[in-house]
Amino acid sequence: MGAKQDGIVPAQDIERLDSDVRNGLAVGGEVPVYVLNPRDQDDNLIVSINMGLQQYDWEKARQLLTSEDVVQVNVTGHNRGGILVRWNRLEGFIPSSHLVSVNLANERSSAWNEFAANPLGVKVIEVDQDRRRLIFSEREAQKEWRAQQKARLLSELKEGDVVKGTVTGLRDFGAFVNLGGADGLIHVSELAWHRVDHPRDVLKVGDEIDVYVLTLDRGSNRIALSRKRLLSDPWEDADKRYHEGQLVDGTVTNVVDFGAFIALDNGLEGLLHLSEMGDGSLKEPYSYVKKGDRLNLRISHLEPEKRRVGFTQRWGTDAATEGGEGEAAVNGTAEAEEAAPAEETAPEASSGEQSES
Repeated sequence: MGAKQDGIVPAQDIERLDSDVRNGLAVGGEVPVYVLNPRDQDDNLIVSINMGLQQYDWEKARQLLTSEDVVQVNVTGHNRGGILVRWNRLEGFIPSSHLVSVNLANERSSAWNEFAANPLGVKVIEVDQDRRRLIFSEREAQKEWRAQQKARLLSELKEGDVVKGTVTGLRDFGAFVNLGGADGLIHVSELAWHRVDHPRDVLKVGDEIDVYVLTLDRGSNRIALSRKRLLSDPWEDADKRYHEGQLVDGTVTNVVDFGAFIALDNGLEGLLHLSEMGDGSLKEPYSYVKKGDRLNLRISHLEPEKRRVGFTQRWGTDAATEGGEGEAAVNGTAEAEEAAPAEETAPEASSGEQSES
């Protein structure tokens, strides 16, 4: 040590050393030491190799506080405030507010065994060697990890790619989908071809779905996704599948003062105007229909080139809620008219022509 006397390392200090360090001790080798007592009752200089090595770890911890690098720690225990961990030769602490992997307040006993078996990625957020206080944050490390994952994804993905993801969150404006470590957003307008009031109407958290990469903003690390681009556009063959007067079933997607928007099962959406509801005498639609209702109605007009369709309940559907009975009644009337004698139908036609003229 460069002093007048040699330092003595207590046996218990040797026992606390890692086996690799302990086995590497040899006469003539240099080791860092920390002075515990410059002179004990027997005038011996007492030093600690273990605490000498810890000095290196404290210095490294201060560097990590500045660099904000992520390191691995091992869980050693817990208390009401959080998790006890070990990093290199130092004991540290993760407050409950900085934990992500587990909620100790709700599941401390059941989660502990699984939690303690796995190392955690953390960031150093406080270093106070004098008080032997070393505080870590898993939450801050997760933010860093997600940012790195998103940057990696942005470098690998291309606009137009189709990838699989898991729905992780639903908000009024859209759905978040995890693509393998980073989230992308499906805006509510890209969820389906028909109107979607809230993403929960078509998705739920945990759903595994295929998504289309719409745009990549590498400057802001944003990934815009689409679900509807992978669904067939219902307007492409609307003129082949539907015609004016056709009886269809649809679901109410939204109710407004002037009527209700109806989506057919393939996503085609149009308006059932208030004047076309029921017998046409309704003053407001809210007491008649609500979102999610299934209605039986007819297509009153169809304009695929303008992506417009209108519905009615007044065109031969005396009982719109009775399913196929309305269609049967209309078909039956048409057949009866065809079978009627010509002399009975002719005056009616003549009368109709006169009234039209």
